[in-house]
Amino acid sequence: MAGNSYGTIYRITTFGESHGEALGGIIDGCPSGISLDLEAIELEMIRRKPGQSAIVTQRKEPDAVQFLSGIFEGKTTGTPIGFIIPNTNQKSDDYSHIKDNYRPSHADYVYDKKYGFRDYRGGGRSSARETASRVVAGAIAKQMMPDIRFNAYVSSVGPLFLEKPYQEIDFSKIESNPVRCPDKAMAAKMEEYIREIRKQGDTVGGTVTCVIQNVPIGLGEPVFDKLHAELGKAMLSINAVKGFEFGSGFCGAKMKGSEHNDQYNEDGITKTNLSGGIQGGISNGMDIYFRVAFKPVATIMQTQETINKDGEIVEMTGKGRHDPCVVPRAVPIVEAMAAIVLADFYLMNKTYSK
Repeated sequence: MAGNSYGTIYRITTFGESHGEALGGIIDGCPSGISLDLEAIELEMIRRKPGQSAIVTQRKEPDAVQFLSGIFEGKTTGTPIGFIIPNTNQKSDDYSHIKDNYRPSHADYVYDKKYGFRDYRGGGRSSARETASRVVAGAIAKQMMPDIRFNAYVSSVGPLFLEKPYQEIDFSKIESNPVRCPDKAMAAKMEEYIREIRKQGDTVGGTVTCVIQNVPIGLGEPVFDKLHAELGKAMLSINAVKGFEFGSGFCGAKMKGSEHNDQYNEDGITKTNLSGGIQGGISNGMDIYFRVAFKPVATIMQTQETINKDGEIVEMTGKGRHDPCVVPRAVPIVEAMAAIVLADFYLMNKTYSK
């Protein structure tokens, strides 16, 4: 299986399955001498881990990271950083009913057809549990670029949408509720809606908005390696993601150039930021902001028709512990992937400037 690595200089390779002994990763290209706050890394893992509230999967995993290499006396050594995250709460029997059946809209079918064999326990490598390793790499990337600020939050759940522009949002409120929506009233509505969806044995999608601040001018390349193109690839690599838009996004397609153009002040700062902090694929020093759309989780606790390995139509009902809505736990994953992308371009800029 190919495609387990991401990045050019700052590069993360992940390994492991949802119900295997452990997940893990190798981070290559991290500079030496970076003082790591291991408690900050643990906090990022806590934000992503399952079982953190009543509106997410009830799988109980501590998601404790064990570093194996690349760190000495609290600092990075410049060598590959190897780590594992043990799995401690697998319930593989929950998946025995799909051993020969394919869940609708899940990777089960295409995985089996491509490889001729699959680990049906929790989805194996196609499980969202793989993202735990990305969060470790993202947490280290953030500490490599301490001046850059990454803030993601839930901006919609199903039909409920937070209308406020990010400039009016207090990012310190993101972690004040289990939905990770920084507006108290909207968060309460979203939580109630997710609970009702769960009672129905169903799932629901939503969106995560991410804002990156204090980005230096010059990250990204103008042709194939555009900064927004890499951010899009990174976000679309996250499980259940179905859409990505940055800056004015699809709304910009309705506008005239005279309305959309970001005019400059004398200091090079633009009066508006419909470009989303990126012009010609290169960061312009303004805030980068984008939105990521997540589909409803494929495994639902309702009876559906599907097919089995023999091509027969059968009925199946989802079992096990699954998120009724992934977006609350996706917030730190979006931040992590954004940090990995910027760390890679940050190091590329340093290399080219020598």
